[in-house]
Amino acid sequence: MPEAPKSEFWQNLKPIANSLKPDAQPEVFHQLAQIEDERYYAHLSETVLTRPLWINVKDNTWCDVLWAKEAGLVNRHYHPHEVFAYTISGKWGYLEQEWTATAGSFVYETPGEGHTLVAYESDEQMRGIFIVKGPLIWLDEDGNSTGHFDVHDYLALVREHYDKVGLGADLINQLIR
Repeated sequence: MPEAPKSEFWQNLKPIANSLKPDAQPEVFHQLAQIEDERYYAHLSETVLTRPLWINVKDNTWCDVLWAKEAGLVNRHYHPHEVFAYTISGKWGYLEQEWTATAGSFVYETPGEGHTLVAYESDEQMRGIFIVKGPLIWLDEDGNSTGHFDVHDYLALVREHYDKVGLGADLINQLIR
């Protein structure tokens, strides 16, 4: 237990012995996830940066912070799997939807949705936490596939960036589970 309880009602409970199964990996824990330090962000597009928080190669899934310092565009893309998003600050949305996400907004994207992710001009920079399951399928303006971006592409992008900014390409390995 990292912090001793004071007067909490559960103060006499003992932690579970052997709580981690023999083949299980430990959790990824970020006390401070470094969302202000630009070195931890790789360019996902010319105007949107991504900061990985957790990566699951086996399931082709990742969790990241997207950051647009001003009006931005990720790309047109299609999701064959679900995506979860929580807005920290700023404003963003999809050209194909009627809503605009602002601080505190939560979005569940169903599998089978194509959209154009944009960050709006705002008094605050856009930041959001995204959990992406499966690849992104890049689309042209007619909705035709032009390529893909999966967990392996994501790892390569971040490794190259981390190496370039002096963090070291292997730093990303701490986030893989």
